[in-house]
Amino acid sequence: MAAATDPRRVLAVRHADGKRRCAWCTADPTYVAYHDEEWGVALHTDRALFEMLCLEGAQAGLSWSTILHKRHTYRAAFDHFDAEKMARYDAAKRRRLLADPGIVRNRLKVDAFIGNARAYLKIRERPGGFDAYLWQFTGGKVQRRRPLYLSAVPTTTPASDAMSKDLQHHGFRFTGSTICYAFMQAVGMVDDHQRYCWAGRGRESAQ
Repeated sequence: MAAATDPRRVLAVRHADGKRRCAWCTADPTYVAYHDEEWGVALHTDRALFEMLCLEGAQAGLSWSTILHKRHTYRAAFDHFDAEKMARYDAAKRRRLLADPGIVRNRLKVDAFIGNARAYLKIRERPGGFDAYLWQFTGGKVQRRRPLYLSAVPTTTPASDAMSKDLQHHGFRFTGSTICYAFMQAVGMVDDHQRYCWAGRGRESAQ
């Protein structure tokens, strides 16, 4: 009988197309596309950054797959993350959101999206906007690592701790350090593609 794989020593996994991908990436086509095309790619558009921060917060207590498969309905429900519109949502709009099966119908998370929109608008007024504000936590540079094993990928770092603390100071909610680190990975502030993952290797060769 073969020995069980040590979960601490999981390498990048080869998929049916022959490409190795990070061990967290399932064979779900939506997940594969997200891993290959988005995760770890540097993002610098204010609205897109705001959207991803909200969605990462919506993930709290759930799987990223759940949120990823609802992303198109989240965009429809929240006016494509137009923060100016979101900041004006009233009680009637909140009730409609909480009745929408296309999103996670959690009152605290819905209220956080609205509150976060107001906090975002204030930060966006600064020189450099929301983009410059967020990227300051990595010194404006991508922090690139190539962990061999999945267990070597951290869940928090001093940078995510600092981001979380500052976001919460400005009124953001559902922005704990673990959420912030997942966000940093998603928007390419951190590139944690595992060693031998084709996506990570492709980006290195393009530098």
